[in-house]
Amino acid sequence: MIAGIVGLGLIGGSFAKAYKKADDTVLALDTDKSTLSFAMLAGSVDDKLTKENISNCDIVLLCTYPAAAIEFLDDFGKHIGKKAIVIDCCGTKRDICKEGFSAAREYGFTYLGGHPMAGTQFSGFKYSKATLFYNAPMVIVPPSDFDIVLLDKVKQLLSPAKFAHLTVTTAEEHDKMIAFTSELAHIVSSAYIKSPTALSHKGFSAGSYRDLTRVAWMNADMWSELFLDTKDYLIEEIDTIIKNLNMYKETLQKGDQKRLKELINEGKRIKEKVDG
Repeated sequence: MIAGIVGLGLIGGSFAKAYKKADDTVLALDTDKSTLSFAMLAGSVDDKLTKENISNCDIVLLCTYPAAAIEFLDDFGKHIGKKAIVIDCCGTKRDICKEGFSAAREYGFTYLGGHPMAGTQFSGFKYSKATLFYNAPMVIVPPSDFDIVLLDKVKQLLSPAKFAHLTVTTAEEHDKMIAFTSELAHIVSSAYIKSPTALSHKGFSAGSYRDLTRVAWMNADMWSELFLDTKDYLIEEIDTIIKNLNMYKETLQKGDQKRLKELINEGKRIKEKVDG
């Protein structure tokens, strides 16, 4: 198999290492020439991905920010050819899927939206690893003519990453869910760590503090773009959590222990239900 990787950050670098571990050929492209050179020297990439060789790829993974993925399709679209299946791995789906499906119709290649549900608080090729996606879900947004044959082919092409399963959805549903499961968590973490108390917490914190603040260490360039891409859904989620926090605040102000216990138990029941 020949895999084309666009962007060699945490996600793209991990894909490159996973495909190399499976003895596949990896062609890659990154705006940072030093990153691409290092990846080639490290043996994670075989050669540079170009307009001349992209048509040889079986799969092309766009592991960049959404706007950069759209620019890539505008630039490389007519050179991709009919062999490759193109899957973007961006954190939001509506804008990139709209452009991806349009480019696929115009140039004759197959395109799917995608989002590997794996990562860390760190970014960059140096933190990438071949096992990053092991047993993680992979969300895909298929074209309108999606069928079981294409699904099987996509599974085969993604097999070196060793995802647990594929979740099929729409671009709209993806962005709505991600606003809650990922983006809101990052914003809450960023807001929480801004308490003046954080500067003197040493010696008073344990697992709950570490869990809640882990993703405050995030890439501002990427996450600000993602937040704005889904701002309609994200604002709804922020409004909801503010409403819920105010319920706790008002209950505390009243000194109402009975109501406070009800709120706590309600959250516990919902958590139990969500986790099955």
